This record gives sequence, C-alpha cells and structure tokens, in this order.
Amino acid sequence: MQQQYTLKLKPSEAANEAIVREYIAQTSGKSIEQISGYVLLKRSIDARSRQQVWMNLTVQAFIDEPFHARTIDPVSFKDVGSSTKKVIIIGAGPAGLFAALKLIEAGICPIILERGKDVRSRRRDLAKLNKEGIVNPESNYCFGEGGAGTYSDGKLYTRSTKRGDIHRILNLLYQFGANESVLYDAHPHIGTNKLPHIITAMREQIRDSGGQFLFEKKVVDFILEKGIIKGVLTADGDTIMADECILATGHSARDIFTLLSNKQILIESKPFALGVRIEHPQALIDSIQYHCPIRDEFLPPASYGLVEQVNNRGVFSFCMCPGGIIAPAATSPGELVVNGWSPSKRNNPYANSGMVVQVEQQDAIQFFVKRKWTLPDGSTINKNIPAKNDPLLLMYFQQAVEQNSYHAGGGHFVAPAQRMVDFCSGKVSADLPDCSYVPGLNSTALEEVLPDFIYKSLQGGFTAFGKKMRGYYTNDAVVVATESRTSSPVRIPRNADTLTHPQVSNLYPCGEGAGYAGGIVSAAMDGERVADMIIKKGK
Repeated sequence: MQQQYTLKLKPSEAANEAIVREYIAQTSGKSIEQISGYVLLKRSIDARSRQQVWMNLTVQAFIDEPFHARTIDPVSFKDVGSSTKKVIIIGAGPAGLFAALKLIEAGICPIILERGKDVRSRRRDLAKLNKEGIVNPESNYCFGEGGAGTYSDGKLYTRSTKRGDIHRILNLLYQFGANESVLYDAHPHIGTNKLPHIITAMREQIRDSGGQFLFEKKVVDFILEKGIIKGVLTADGDTIMADECILATGHSARDIFTLLSNKQILIESKPFALGVRIEHPQALIDSIQYHCPIRDEFLPPASYGLVEQVNNRGVFSFCMCPGGIIAPAATSPGELVVNGWSPSKRNNPYANSGMVVQVEQQDAIQFFVKRKWTLPDGSTINKNIPAKNDPLLLMYFQQAVEQNSYHAGGGHFVAPAQRMVDFCSGKVSADLPDCSYVPGLNSTALEEVLPDFIYKSLQGGFTAFGKKMRGYYTNDAVVVATESRTSSPVRIPRNADTLTHPQVSNLYPCGEGAGYAGGIVSAAMDGERVADMIIKKGK
C-alpha cells in the first residue's frame, strides 16, 4: 500500500534516505524491510526554535509493495504548423511562453514576437552592461528570451493560488528540465545558471510544434480596425497579421505603455513599490535565522521576509536572494536600476534583498510639484499641468528616480550606496564594504538620491527590522540604490469575463506588464488563463 506521512527531522537526518525510511517505519508501525521506498511530496524548514532547526517532510511511503519513482503525466503538444487560427504573442517572458504552450496544446498556432535576443546571445549584452557600462535597450536583464525572470534567478514561490493551477506550471517546468525539487520544496527555486536551458527547451518545443518564435521583433504599432487588432508593425518594417493578440511585454516596456496611451487605448496608473537593494554577508543572515554561529552543512543559505508599517506606509523586503548577486537591470542609458539573483546552489558569500516602499499616485504628484522634475520629452511637471490625470505619471516618477540614481553614481552604472547605519543616521559612509555589484559603488548621501518619503520610510523600516532580526541592523550591510522594477507602474484594463481589453475585443493584456501578475509562476498562470479564453472563444 501507499501512505502519506509527515515527519519532523534534523537537517542531517532529512538528507539521509536510510534514516528517513527508519522514521517512516517507526511512524507507520512497520518494519524497515516493509518500506520499499518513498517519494518526497513537500519539504520545508522550521527555524523558529533557537535550540534546533527542523526539516518538515511530507512523504508518500511504499509499504509491502514495489517502489515506483515519481512520475508525472507529460503534457503532449499538437502540430500547429497548418493551423488556420493564429495568435500573436508580444513578449517571450513566462506569460508569453506558457500562453504559447497552452495554445499549441489546443491546436492553435502562436506567433511569439520578442524584442530582445535568445538567451545565449543575451549573455554577451549582460556582460557588456556589467563590465563596460554599456546597456542595449533591447537586450538586457529585463528584455530578451524568458523575460526578466531568466537572469533574475527563477524563484517560483507565489501566493496567487486562486489564479490558476500552480502544480501544472511546476510540472511543466520539471518536464522542460527543472530539478525535481521544484515539485516539493515549499519555496522552489531554479537558479539563473539553469533557467536558460529550460527556456531554450520551451522555445524548441514551440518551434518543433509548428509555432513561430521570432527574435529582435520589437512591436512599434498596432493595426486597428473598428476596435479589432488585425496585426502589428515591427521596428524592422514587418507587418504580422493574426486573429488574436496577447500583450505580455513585462513591467519595463515603457514604449508599449506610451504607444497605448498615444493611440488612446485605455491604460491606468497603478501603484507599485520603489526603494533599494540591501546586501549583508550571507554568514550573518545564516547566524540570525538559524540561531547558530555556523550554518549546518545540510541547510540551505538562509533567507528572510520582512514587512513593517512606517507612518501608515508599507515597507517590505522584495525578491530576497540568499547566496546571491546584485545586478544592473536598467533598460536605457542614463538610468540606474538594481536587481538581485542567485545561482542554483546559492553559494555566493552575500545575501541581498530589495527593500521597497509603497508608492501611490498622490506621492508622484507631490514629488513632481515639489521638485519640478523634467520628463524624458523635456517637459516639466508642475502645478499647472494636470499630472494626476496622466496614466503614465507613476512611470515618469519611476524613471525620474532612476535617472537621479544614475547621475548620483557618477555614470557607467556605478551605483550610489551607503552603509546601513550611516543611511539611517544621515552620514556619508567613509568607505563601503565589499559588494557583489560588479559595476561598483559610489559612497553617496542617499537622502539626496531618493524621494523624501522613500528615504524616511526606509530609515524607519531598517531600524524596525533590526529589532525583529537581531544583528540585521549593522554597518556591515550596504544599501544600494535604486530598486524600482518591482512591478508595473501601469495597469492595462481587461474585462473580467473575457480577459480582453474593454476597447479592443481581441487584445488580451497579460502578466506583469499589464498589472495582473508578480513573478514567474503567477505570470505563467495568467498566460495560461488568457490562452484558455482564446481557446474557448474558438469553440
């Protein structure tokens, strides 16, 4: 028979299959010889006790019957090369990729248009950005095959359990080459070093099935007739026609947001979060979280999640990367954005996390009125301009802070930075600790870089976090500006029943860029949702 059991073990015990079988035998009341094997269903860490860190395992035990290793039913894909129904998908991030696979499964041909390059070519552009301070606006950490998630580490945890079938998404990732652990870890993670292989396998499946996957195809216009998209125009002059259009461009496609606004296709300003990256020695975070001077070799590098209300404003950690690296994630020259990622082993000596603050429409209005910042088109927002009515206002705010950060760093994507305690006391750091950020750091008063309400909220947040995690508040930590691409500053509305845009009956806004997802898994589920709508529409 097969039976599920939940076990609470020491890390060294959980890593030893023979010991796990012994615990199964004790729990089930059977002899060790009767336990032929087990399959891990769930694994999580419980570090609440100061005396001992525990591993919680849920296992499927095989008792008095032959053991069978884990199996999944692979999704089968149809040949859609001769399909008469075609769907344009703008963007090859998780929303676009999973939408394409879902359409192929139903016999519909996707045409993926990706403005950037394939994962292999993308690496060369990332190297230039890191080492030479040269950004390719079409190929960077945000744009290119796989989207922003490809080179920002592949965290697969999501709370969006009602948006779709999480297990299906994880099973597909496993089918395309992810480690089996994504199926049972409580906070699954692939790693930046392994994600490109999975993304490549997905692309090959799409092409092998007859779908089209086109790189360096930046969409610059929509061909609209009576509220219907007939096709799109690309930057290289091609016109591509299709029956439906999925817009899955990601949270940094400012040109698409501007295009929609210029064509009077309804978009809305959306609150988002902005702040900094903070980096500690990983050994320090391990000692705080695991309550021991040296991390057990059977435990992964420790992570954390922090949230605090400061003056009725949320301050919280975002995209925490244990054993990770801070990277430049700008998409245009003259703008500085930092993000974080970890390799699959999470074996770098640093732990970094975004620390961000909620930003509302009114914050941006007050910011521009007070500072009279110049917009990218050269105009200035002040009291005489109805900025509160501009759906791109928060995008302009995001862009203005990034530009200020770039200039404060001194150029070439050198980042302005401060030690944590110095940041909170308003003191320019005399020197800065070693940091994983390759372009380098410039010691700066971040009070002059960040909007006032962001700076003061982070001050309060850091001191509060130091009380929650003893040792966290330290000058051994470095604060690096600016983390600003947490989510889209724009929402593209869609009808709840059809998921189409209210003005364009065959346009499906989708994923992070449209404001309906936050991370790889939720974006993938949203891609599948809109694909399902297209499939149902055709029946």
